Amino acid sequence: MNHDHYDDAYISGILNSVKTIAIVGASANDVRPSYFVTKYLIDKGFEVYPVNPGHAGKEILGRLTYAKMSDIPGPIDMVDIFRASSAVPPIVEEVLTFDPLPKVIWMQLTVRNDEAAAKAEAAGIKVVMNRCPKIEYARLAGEIGWNGINSRVISSKKPTMRSGFQSFGIRQK
Repeated sequence: MNHDHYDDAYISGILNSVKTIAIVGASANDVRPSYFVTKYLIDKGFEVYPVNPGHAGKEILGRLTYAKMSDIPGPIDMVDIFRASSAVPPIVEEVLTFDPLPKVIWMQLTVRNDEAAAKAEAAGIKVVMNRCPKIEYARLAGEIGWNGINSRVISSKKPTMRSGFQSFGIRQK
């Protein structure tokens, strides 16, 4: 897999297939990127599990925060990593102990660890590095274009009204 470039079909396939997301490094601080990514993904209908040992047992955006991913009650489709690149290998090692395995390991902007990615891919897990699911969802759904930014998506579809937000919906329910 070429992790320097991802086809739109690869990214949209991931975002359309996952329902549960563990956000490792989630923050309760509302000015941190992990906070507003968590909020955005919740608003788009994903079941989000914040993971932060320093905040375990408390809530972030109305969701119980877990100390580690293995504490999450139920399977996880995607692990979104908001940690330094050097922290990725032990996270991947923990993920590889899960049954069932998550479908995706997603590393946030500036986070990249090729060795850990290769290990995850060898186990059949899709990997995305140095990307943000919030940005990719908004770009592929055409939402970024609402703000005058070229998302490279042209659509005549009307936004679908859902509870509290509008979406062109790369993700249909």
